[in-house]
Amino acid sequence: MKPLLEVDSLRMHFPVKEGLFMRSSRANRAVDGVSLHINPGETLGLVGESGCGKSTLGRCLVRLYKPTEGSIRFAGQDITHLKPRELRPLRQNIQMIFQDPMESLNARHTVGEILEEPMIIQGVGGNSTERKQRVRELLNIVGLPARSVSRYPFEFSGGQRQRIGIARAIALNPQLIICDEPVSALDVSIQSQILNLLIELQQEFNLAYLFIAHDLAVVKHVSDRVAIMYLGRVVETAESETLYRNASHPYTKSLISAIPIPDPHRNHGRQILTGDVPSPIAPPSGCHFHPRCPVAQPACSQSYPATRSIGEAHESACLLDPVTGLVAGSQ
Repeated sequence: MKPLLEVDSLRMHFPVKEGLFMRSSRANRAVDGVSLHINPGETLGLVGESGCGKSTLGRCLVRLYKPTEGSIRFAGQDITHLKPRELRPLRQNIQMIFQDPMESLNARHTVGEILEEPMIIQGVGGNSTERKQRVRELLNIVGLPARSVSRYPFEFSGGQRQRIGIARAIALNPQLIICDEPVSALDVSIQSQILNLLIELQQEFNLAYLFIAHDLAVVKHVSDRVAIMYLGRVVETAESETLYRNASHPYTKSLISAIPIPDPHRNHGRQILTGDVPSPIAPPSGCHFHPRCPVAQPACSQSYPATRSIGEAHESACLLDPVTGLVAGSQ
């Protein structure tokens, strides 16, 4: 199957202005060499701690940010350096659902205006009557009553606002949706409803998702494959079941061990990470995770490990062999 989205060695570095004259002598390496792909109709979960670059990567993929280096190919087309005018057709095929629906919805517009706006901008949906009919269809699809069309975002609960955000994302019949922590701002009781809605929409419209989250338990529920990100780089990628059953990278193992287990008497070997995530402005030498890694070796601080295959559709960026626990290639 040919990937819908292909990302190769993507970097997004933000200049850091310092000193009396505010010169840019250093850079915030928010995304620092990410490669991944998403197939049509597939969900790729992207997981990592806050500040690891997940959301920045998502914004690069929809071209809200212009990447510093690397390439992004969508449906075979290189979209990395497209100009704003050239990006307009792309907006119809790649949409985004944001973490905070209140911040992403225009408080001065009614729900009807919010949902009709992308159709007007893209010149789709026919005339005004047809667009308004499409708005009513969208509200029905996401489980909101037709009377919502004349109300404002502040009149809705957090879960309802996120449904409006989802309706806006699917208004143009996209192929790929970037879901940037779409349930993290919601009550736990509402999260499952939104997740189930996303799954239903994916099945109905053959949508592909990049599902960004910091909660591995949530990602497991919705993802076909999972990529683990740490300090701007992907450290492990595998099919969902494989990752949760047979994680290889020490960072992934630590994240999985932190997932709550219903049985309080069951000890599943929780690994508590020490220290904080290093600054992307001055990342550690070698493997960025080595200062916090419980099995780090001297070699880990010398060079960044190449990503290598350790099984079918399973890749890891770690110097240690997952079987022997020794530096790969050593005896």
